[in-house]
Amino acid sequence: MEKIIRIAVQKSGRLSDDSLKLIKECGIKFYNGTGKLKSTATNFPVEFLFLRDDDIPGYVADGVADLGIVGENELVEKDKKVQTLKKLGFSKCRLSLAIPKGQNYSGISYFEGKNIATSYPKILGDYLEKKGINAEIHEISGSVEIAPSIGLAEGICDIVSSGSTLMMNGLKEVEEIFTSEAVLIANENLEGWKQEIVEKLLFRINAVQKGKSNKYVLLNAPNHALDKIISLIPGMRSPTILPLAQEGWSSVHSVLNEDQFWENIEELRAAGAEGILVVPIEKMVI
Repeated sequence: MEKIIRIAVQKSGRLSDDSLKLIKECGIKFYNGTGKLKSTATNFPVEFLFLRDDDIPGYVADGVADLGIVGENELVEKDKKVQTLKKLGFSKCRLSLAIPKGQNYSGISYFEGKNIATSYPKILGDYLEKKGINAEIHEISGSVEIAPSIGLAEGICDIVSSGSTLMMNGLKEVEEIFTSEAVLIANENLEGWKQEIVEKLLFRINAVQKGKSNKYVLLNAPNHALDKIISLIPGMRSPTILPLAQEGWSSVHSVLNEDQFWENIEELRAAGAEGILVVPIEKMVI
């Protein structure tokens, strides 16, 4: 039997695009033409299943797929027994309560005794119970935003990214109840050889993520300021120092977290750093 693992990925939408981009950045090659529901990588022991996002937790829990990339919102809502291996940092959104724009909102007690339409009854129910609010939850599978205008509910609970869909439907966001991002999940009972393949995949994902959060920094500095500059950009182990043709100056090369770089940029300039270059890193292996 060929040793290959299966990964369930959303078949369309923003989460699908972001997931496939990450996989390709990991150097894994495959073909996913329009309408294709299954694809095998040409250079890594993995097969992809393209599914509805709300089906992915169940497929992974049942062992049909070994891994899955899914939003935390769907993972928590479906409440399947799977392992969460890694947060992936993309497809971020929030689950929020919203009401008609013209309504006054004084707090979560607004929803006491009211009807709320949602596609996420478990997450909403858990939240309302925690807050001590008794409300009627109406589960609907789509077009949640229309519920208040047709008299089905006084409010809704739905996924929000920019908020533009709420505005177009005459609604306003009033409570954020859950934050979500893409996560990599796994079946709880992976065999030894499957676990080895998963570790190789995680190694690649970690390298890509490290590269995105760090930058390669190059700058020119007077030799008398090197100690100060090195303290500001310590790097993975220590910076590389190379002499310039101009006497008394050196080129300093280092890898730095992007946030840390922006925090230190003024101090670097004040210390005498010149010609500062910040270069993106495609992969970073540590």
